[in-house]
Amino acid sequence: MHDSVGELVAGRYLLLDVVLREEGRTCWLGQDSALRRPVVLTRSLVAAPAAAAEASAAGSEASASGDALRGETEGRAADRILRAARVLGAACPGRVAAVLDVIEEPGSVWTVTERPPGTPLTDLLSGGPVGHVRAARVGLGVLDVLAAAHAEGLPHGELGPGQVWTDEFGTVTVTGFGQAESKDAPRLTAPAYASPEQARGEGGAAAADLWALGALMYAMTEGRPAVRDRGRLDATLRAVDRLPIRAPLRAGPLAPAVQGLLRWDPAERIPETVVRESLTRILRQDLEEAEAPGQPNGFLGPGTDVTERQAGARPEGHAPGGRLTGRPVLLGGALVATVAVLAVLAVTGGLPGGDKTGASAATSAPSRSAGVLPPGPVPTAPVAPSGRTPSGSPSGSPSPSGGAGGNLPDGFVTYRAAQGFSVALPRAWKPVDTQASDDLSYRVTFGASGDPRTLAVTYSTQLGPDPVAVWSDLEPALRADTAGYRRVGAIRAVTYRGMKGADMEWFSGSGKERLRTFGRGFLVGGHRGFSLRWTTPAVDRGTTTDRRALDAVLASFRPPVG
Repeated sequence: MHDSVGELVAGRYLLLDVVLREEGRTCWLGQDSALRRPVVLTRSLVAAPAAAAEASAAGSEASASGDALRGETEGRAADRILRAARVLGAACPGRVAAVLDVIEEPGSVWTVTERPPGTPLTDLLSGGPVGHVRAARVGLGVLDVLAAAHAEGLPHGELGPGQVWTDEFGTVTVTGFGQAESKDAPRLTAPAYASPEQARGEGGAAAADLWALGALMYAMTEGRPAVRDRGRLDATLRAVDRLPIRAPLRAGPLAPAVQGLLRWDPAERIPETVVRESLTRILRQDLEEAEAPGQPNGFLGPGTDVTERQAGARPEGHAPGGRLTGRPVLLGGALVATVAVLAVLAVTGGLPGGDKTGASAATSAPSRSAGVLPPGPVPTAPVAPSGRTPSGSPSGSPSPSGGAGGNLPDGFVTYRAAQGFSVALPRAWKPVDTQASDDLSYRVTFGASGDPRTLAVTYSTQLGPDPVAVWSDLEPALRADTAGYRRVGAIRAVTYRGMKGADMEWFSGSGKERLRTFGRGFLVGGHRGFSLRWTTPAVDRGTTTDRRALDAVLASFRPPVG
């Protein structure tokens, strides 16, 4: 490969800096000179078909035939890459690098993608071993993408640390789908992460991707790959097939999952569902430990809204000795509890221990999260922000006027909450759950018996300055603790009534219980802010009724005055 800094690919894409060089692949940071946007360019070898190799060996009379076969192979590679990008862009948006262009050259293909957040996993591995919690979080992100791809009949086949990008917030993006010619194609890149059956030339499919996932988590926790790269493709593949793998020593509770994935016989490897359960259990245990009594915690506990993060907190970073800490830390060094977002909250707006059905939520008493609120019953009149004395009755009061939102849709009234905010709600709705914490943060969830929709209004007193980063910061926990979680599109920066904000949407649950949540977080001053989270059955999202209701909520919401 003869590419160099400053070279233009296809007369358009400027090569700036090499991110990764590995067997059969080179990855560059670059710039689209036409649109002046950053891109990533990956040049991959294309496996020449046997017929093309034989034609070339036969001499000049057959060389034209060999060149034609290679051209067909490159064309098929471009088609595969574009098809995989199209299918997976819809199946798992935001988690597979968006393909912008594919350029064919003799013997290789350039894939141009958007630049994913962070850097390739190779950069993380170069810093030494990673804690088992961070490894589980990255592993779960990769597993989510693989599961979606396998469901679409699209195994990766070339997965290695160069195809996984991650950042300090735990965001995971996978690249390289469509590179392998077929599930039976020989492995061309990152041979140390090939499965034994790939090493023997038997192809791979989904089972090979699971082996690669186990090898990635092994390398993260142990600080070295399960199989050392021998410097030559054939030598490394022989080692993968023939040499035993040493048991992981630093993986802790992650070890059973890693060893279960690194089974020589693909039929014996643990399935995706078991891997997911194991990784999720590790992350949940870590979050529970972070929220145990006595730990610094300025939030409402499990289920606290995404926009509730300690101001000044930085994401997971390298601790002394090159190891990564398992949780965010304050810039001053104090530990900040990571917030767990449980599936039950994403589905109903309730908290663990409460009724989990929309039909009965309206009549259930507010529930408490153990170890988060002080002893005693949940206050019936939560503390209002900024030391204000709640006005009106403890439960707030509906008003038929359009005061907060102007002209309201039929069946809506303006609800004036005891905490000082007001919002338009369906006439039968009322608070079904209220939580408060010592730092004056609170959350009020609204709904009605028989109505599957909910609205959660959260006020936070310790937010960072960038709403987009705040959503991104907590998404790994949301993904780990929400059954069927899948983000819809990108997190979008917005301006809401002149205030800095961000929108994020996601799915949760499955089948007839599938839900879709729209969240808008925004800052109201200092480190204070609100989030409005509208949850509705996925099948109803985007209908005229749903749009009218959400528009009414967003148009009518007014924060407390003063």
